[in-house]
Amino acid sequence: MDIVPLLDRIGESPAAALFGLITGLVFGVAAQRSRFCLRAAVVEFARGMLQDKVAVWLLTFSTAVVWVQGARMLGLIDTGEARMMAVTGSWSGAVIGGLLFGAGMVLARGCSGRLLVLAATGNLRSVVSGLIFAVVAQMSLTGWLAPLRDRLAALWITEGGRNMDLLAAASLPQGSGLVIGLIVALVALELSRRNQIGWSRLVFASGVGFAAALGYGLTTALSQSAFEPVQIESLTFTGPSANTLMFFLDRTSVLEFDIGLVPGVVIGSFLAAAWARELRFQGFEGPTPMRNAMIGAALMGFGGMLAGGCAIGAGVSGGSIFAGTAWLALFAMWVGGMATDVILGGRGAPATV
Repeated sequence: MDIVPLLDRIGESPAAALFGLITGLVFGVAAQRSRFCLRAAVVEFARGMLQDKVAVWLLTFSTAVVWVQGARMLGLIDTGEARMMAVTGSWSGAVIGGLLFGAGMVLARGCSGRLLVLAATGNLRSVVSGLIFAVVAQMSLTGWLAPLRDRLAALWITEGGRNMDLLAAASLPQGSGLVIGLIVALVALELSRRNQIGWSRLVFASGVGFAAALGYGLTTALSQSAFEPVQIESLTFTGPSANTLMFFLDRTSVLEFDIGLVPGVVIGSFLAAAWARELRFQGFEGPTPMRNAMIGAALMGFGGMLAGGCAIGAGVSGGSIFAGTAWLALFAMWVGGMATDVILGGRGAPATV
C-alpha cells in the first residue's frame, strides 16, 4: 500500500494518529454491536456455560489470528517487528499482571475495552471506571507505581532481548498459525450454531478481530514509508488510555497511533449505539458496585501495564502474533477472572452485562 502521498500531505505523526482513528472506529462499531467482552466470556465459562459470550470471544480471537497470520504469509504484516514481539517480554509480569487484570475486570464489570465502548454509549459507571483505569495505568508507566511494576516485571524475563515467538519455539511449519486460527473459528461457529447467534452479531464479532489485523497492517505500511522509525502495533488500551489522557493534559505531547485509537473507539461506539437507539445514561446501583468498580479499574490499570497489554492488547493483538507472554497473560486473565467470580460466589453482575 503506497501511503507516501498521504505522508507528504499531512505528515507522519498525523498519519499515525489517523490510522489509529480508523482502527478505533472499526473496533468501536464492531465491539458495540457484537457486545464483545472477555469479562463476560470468563464469567459465563466460570459458571459452567458455553453460550453466546464464549462463542463471540472465540470468534473474535480466531478471526484476528486468521487475518494476522494470513497477512503475515502474504508479506503484508511483519509480526516479527511488532512492538510486543520486538522487545523483552516478562513472564512474571504476564502472570501477576494477568491475574490482577482478570480479577479487576470482573469487579469492574467489564474489561478496559468494554468500559470504553460502554462509556461512549452513556454508561456513567464506565466513565468513572475508565478514568481511574487510565490514571492508574499512567502511574504504573511513569508515576509512583512504576518502580513496583519494574521490579515485578524483572523477576522473570524472556531471553535474547525479544519476546518468545511460540510458533518458532515449537518449530511449527509455515502456516501453522493460520491453521490454529481456523480450528478455533470452527469451534466458535459450532458454539454459535448451538446458541442460535444471528449472522449480524457474528459478522460484527469478526469485525473486532479484523480491527486487530487492520491496526498491524496500517502501522506496517507506515513503518515502511515513514522517514522516522515507527512501531508496528495494533489494538490495546492500557498504554493508549494513559497516553491519550496525558495528551489532553500536556501540551508537549505529540500525535501518534495511540492518540487516534481511543477517540476512534469512542466515536465508533457512539455512532453504532446511536444507530441502534441504544444510547442511555446508566449509573451505579449502590455503594458496593461503585466500590468494586473503582477497585477493579485500579487493578486493571496496574495489571494491564504489568502484563504488557489488556484483554485486547494481550488477548487479541498479542495472541494473534503468538507472542509468548501475551498468551500467558491471557491465560492468567481467564484464571484471575474465574477465581474472582467463584470467590464472589457467582453474586457478581451476570455475564450479560
